[in-house]
Amino acid sequence: MAFGETGASALRRALAALAVAASTIGIAGPALSQDPEAAAVILMYHRFGEADYPSTSVDMDQFEAHIAELTNGDFNVVPLSDIVSALRDGRDLPDRTVAITVDDAYTSVFERAWPLLKRENLPFTLFVATEPVDRGIPGYMTWDQIKELHDAGVTIGSQAVTHPHMPTRSAARNRLELVDSAQRIASRIGQAPTLFAYPYGEASTEIMKLTAEAGYQAAFGQHSGVANATSDRFYLPRFPINVNYGGIDRFRRLINTRPLRVSGLTPKDPLLPAEGPGNPPAFGFSVDGDTDGLGALNCYHSDTSRITQFERLGNRIEVRFDAPFAAGRTRINCTMPTRDGRWRWFGMQYYVAPPN
Repeated sequence: MAFGETGASALRRALAALAVAASTIGIAGPALSQDPEAAAVILMYHRFGEADYPSTSVDMDQFEAHIAELTNGDFNVVPLSDIVSALRDGRDLPDRTVAITVDDAYTSVFERAWPLLKRENLPFTLFVATEPVDRGIPGYMTWDQIKELHDAGVTIGSQAVTHPHMPTRSAARNRLELVDSAQRIASRIGQAPTLFAYPYGEASTEIMKLTAEAGYQAAFGQHSGVANATSDRFYLPRFPINVNYGGIDRFRRLINTRPLRVSGLTPKDPLLPAEGPGNPPAFGFSVDGDTDGLGALNCYHSDTSRITQFERLGNRIEVRFDAPFAAGRTRINCTMPTRDGRWRWFGMQYYVAPPN
């Protein structure tokens, strides 16, 4: 559904200004590779075989099927750090490159997932919030177990100290979360982490800048999409996997996904105001590279399903919303089919802090 003739005319004038502004706005992290073929799917798990937590767990038969698919010879499963360095340095990545990540260091990672991943020699990254481990909270791994994984080649990343809602904390508090967690991990496994996962995938441009200043090489959200040359290195996407979204047909579709490369994203900041200008956001982006099939692109909103109030202006996509985003997390996903039966995918997560 178009915005209307008057709105469209105003929008075109605004886009001309946006093109100039976008060329002068930097991202939180250094630019990524400009090689259009450098892209990778990053998977995100939490728990394994924990039926009491369906929103964050996968069934073990699902996970077995995922491993079987990843090891069938079609996929290039590599350490997450290899993807980060390839994108950063402008090196190519083979088609269907995949990385596995696991958040929160629950016991089921060590007891159930690790034996299967080790059996198949599949690398993965474990993101650890240090305080639950230090406190010995039931259901979390111990430092000895985390050290065992590290010594076996598993990459250990940070997920802060207390796993906070970082956009609700002060800059000083977030700086401590970033630095203290890295120091604690280094003291227990002998190596400081270089990768960071935002708790709940919640971030802001300020937090991304703090993450870079704390010495991390890259950071990850919980929004869907394929990491590629146009992604912000300090807000890289990952596909969340759980029991409701862990069926093998969907899994195959995800790991075969191609990047939807974009530029001129608005708004760039994942943190939105609770009210006033900027909420609802004027969401938009330009599609770079292969635009064949752009007419079939559709966008989806996590609260309202398919979005119909959007307009295509050449390779520019503009989306509008009738009501402000509610407090909490909102995801927008935009996808389009490719000629070979795969999909291109770009997603963003926005966060509105709840009232005090």
